Amino acid sequence: LRRRQRQMCIRDRGNITLHNVIPKHMEPITAKLRAAGCEVEEFDDALRITRTGELRPLKLKTMPHPGFPTDMQPLMTALLTLAKGTSIVTEGIWENRFRYVDELIHMGANIQVDGQVAVIEGVKELHPAPLRATDLRAGAAMVMAALAADGASEVDETIHIERGYENIVEKLQALGADIRLSLIHISEPTRPY
Repeated sequence: LRRRQRQMCIRDRGNITLHNVIPKHMEPITAKLRAAGCEVEEFDDALRITRTGELRPLKLKTMPHPGFPTDMQPLMTALLTLAKGTSIVTEGIWENRFRYVDELIHMGANIQVDGQVAVIEGVKELHPAPLRATDLRAGAAMVMAALAADGASEVDETIHIERGYENIVEKLQALGADIRLSLIHISEPTRPY
């Protein structure tokens, strides 16, 4: 996956409307987006998320439903790399959920992990880098971080992303992202008989 221009809603002070959602089910996420400085408008089956100012740092802990979902933790961590100040993310569900953090650090993020806690000191910008999707949610976070960086990034091992996000490339392109999926053919080694 590649990206060349900064066009991400929350990074670039844009807005996006999500359709076919139940806003009540999204409350743990929208509450944190509001706390981070985004405006969230709720409709019957849609949400509009707008960012107009600087991102603010957060403290969040993943918890079972109805708490903040662990599946959103990598995406929120990627977002918080650009917040002005220090954020603390505590993973309250799974062990070793911060394995993807090294990829964000390659992009210039300032993150320290101690067990189940990540301390994120926001940076002014992320830099393009070769990235690896270590799992489904972390892979989505790498795509979002790459979209926030000013320049081209490549995300390898996208199979993790594709199995959980149907048509992610096309959906992001519809939002204005300069992103594409490049298939690289790797020939199998020949076996001696």
